[in-house]
Amino acid sequence: MSEIKRISTPMSDETVAGLKAGDNVLISGTMYTGRDAAHKKLTDLIAAGAELPFDLRGQVIFYVGPTPARPGNPIGSAGPTTSYRMDAYAPKLHELGLKASIGKGSRNSEVKEALRRHKAVYLAVTGGAAALVSKSILKAEVVAYPELGPEAIRRLEVKDFPAQVINDMYGGDIYEEGRRQYERK
Repeated sequence: MSEIKRISTPMSDETVAGLKAGDNVLISGTMYTGRDAAHKKLTDLIAAGAELPFDLRGQVIFYVGPTPARPGNPIGSAGPTTSYRMDAYAPKLHELGLKASIGKGSRNSEVKEALRRHKAVYLAVTGGAAALVSKSILKAEVVAYPELGPEAIRRLEVKDFPAQVINDMYGGDIYEEGRRQYERK
């Protein structure tokens, strides 16, 4: 098992280059939330040549639709959404500087190629650990598309947000590596 790497946002090419599939990370800084409806709106803005609600360069998007916050908490339970739902949109966002996305499940070959080409990574958090993940979120505010409710884009301030690198910029894929390790020959 690899050591835990502490990383900060915004992420640089150098930070991404130091991450390998299987690495465990703790992220501190700003990240954004967004699911498929928000991704569709972002790509529509890009296609129209309009300004995005936040600068993608160096950023991290967490695929989540959190539950309402309890009094005194910045956010409710924050479990990851299945990532393949964003696969149609992710390559364009990486082209514009997005350095990482966080969700659960595998990504398609186009997303993996975009990670290699644009020096980015895909991270996962454990499904079912939503209450634990939310403890690392210090602040949450809606910055775009409030009409989407839980799926609005939020800016999160996080400290020691736990994740694992699934796909690195070198083509590494921890899911494929794990599958190969246990396949019968």
